[in-house]
Amino acid sequence: MTAPENPESTRPELPTGWRRFLFRLPIRLYRARLGWLLGRRLLLLEHVGRKSGRTRQVVIEVVARDVPHGPSWTVASGFGPRAAWYRNLRATPRVTIQVGARRHDVVARFLPPDEGAELMAGYAARNPRLARRLSAFMGFRLADGSPDEFRRVGRSIPFVRLEPRTPDGES
Repeated sequence: MTAPENPESTRPELPTGWRRFLFRLPIRLYRARLGWLLGRRLLLLEHVGRKSGRTRQVVIEVVARDVPHGPSWTVASGFGPRAAWYRNLRATPRVTIQVGARRHDVVARFLPPDEGAELMAGYAARNPRLARRLSAFMGFRLADGSPDEFRRVGRSIPFVRLEPRTPDGES
């Protein structure tokens, strides 16, 4: 893979119009108390707008789930650091998620690029076709789909681990 010099320049435009409507359909499922239909692969993230201070919602894919040390969910910003939910988490990392029918108070931990690289390689090993399609959607061209190519992609994508909050508000 040839990584773009400026990965942001090749990322897709944020969805508008009917594409935005389609991207937001899963939110309607959660609002109708049907989030369980989406399983554990997607979660509803409730976050606070950094400018408005209003509650915002987005449904995003879970890239990895860790259970041994308590539940945590790792997500990636396919639109890069300019995605509104990602910038909102940077401003206010204490959020609530819903996975299926269960809600969790969590805090966002922003992962370093090398950890993102390993997460993307692992995701590609578990979901090779989907990882190729997502990489192409995000503007990355893959030559052979090797683990090293997916690691390069993973270094360019912001990954966030959502960990349970303790009563004092931290994880």
